[in-house]
Amino acid sequence: MTVSKYERFTVRRPLRDAGHPEVKGRQSPPMTFMSSNQVGEADVYVELGWVYGIPQNDPQMAERVLDYDQILLHIGMDPATPQVLGGTVELWLGGQLIVFNTTTAVFIPKGTPFGPLSYKEFRHPHLQLSMVLGSGDPYAASGRWAGGEASNAVPKKTQNFDFEQYVVRSPMREAGPDYVEGRQNPTMTYLSRTQVGMVDCYLEFGWIWDCPAPPIPKMRHDDFDEVVWHLGSDPERPEDLGATLQFGIGDELLEFDTTHCAYIPKGLDHGPLAWKEVRRPMIEMALMLGAGTLDEGWANSFFDLPDGARRGPK
Repeated sequence: MTVSKYERFTVRRPLRDAGHPEVKGRQSPPMTFMSSNQVGEADVYVELGWVYGIPQNDPQMAERVLDYDQILLHIGMDPATPQVLGGTVELWLGGQLIVFNTTTAVFIPKGTPFGPLSYKEFRHPHLQLSMVLGSGDPYAASGRWAGGEASNAVPKKTQNFDFEQYVVRSPMREAGPDYVEGRQNPTMTYLSRTQVGMVDCYLEFGWIWDCPAPPIPKMRHDDFDEVVWHLGSDPERPEDLGATLQFGIGDELLEFDTTHCAYIPKGLDHGPLAWKEVRRPMIEMALMLGAGTLDEGWANSFFDLPDGARRGPK
């Protein structure tokens, strides 16, 4: 069987850090779905894991700091109520306590202390993702202890700044083409420059519960790299996509039936995306790197006009 020359841009099976400490109540070790170890060109690190209960003995309990921008994303996994997280989370950010109980994105600028992260309550399983921007190196993504060593002390705020400005608890709904059957319309934008003024990325995702019709068309982004995920929703089988889809990358059509991630370098054609079956609701998510708005990222990207010209989103 011939392997696609574009397979190297995809991660079908995650890496799992064998040295990661066991954490009760949380998928352990978590799943690394993008790093420079998996895709050499990737300058982004993506780790995700299911939360099954209130995590205990979690290394996230101490305050840390990274030399790169980071996104923490907690996703409620009920497609009928996508903004309900299923728990209440407490996160210290810059020494300020942030509390949320909805699907929430937190932008953490490089050098900003964050943690500990803990739960006040838990109601049902949900996903926790960490995305480090600017480096795909797992060691860079792990950061370092704030103050030089792990500490159980309550973090202290030293800046006269409201870190709530980096928290998005409710999405904008602006992304997506004309109405498509079988999927959330429009999708949910959880991070953009409109929401957080210093951000240079665009993060949106939406639920798919049946084969989308029409399929998502072919596109190309000339100026920005993109990361695309398709996430399964079964907490007992986290690598099962619950669907079978075909994803065009370059001039080839790749098929997937597991949770997976694809790194799309700028200038690389991708799409169409066509689903053969959807057995269980799933999530499609995209992160545009370097573009902070929908129009900036997707302008002149689509090939679906009769003459083949590209256009931006409507």
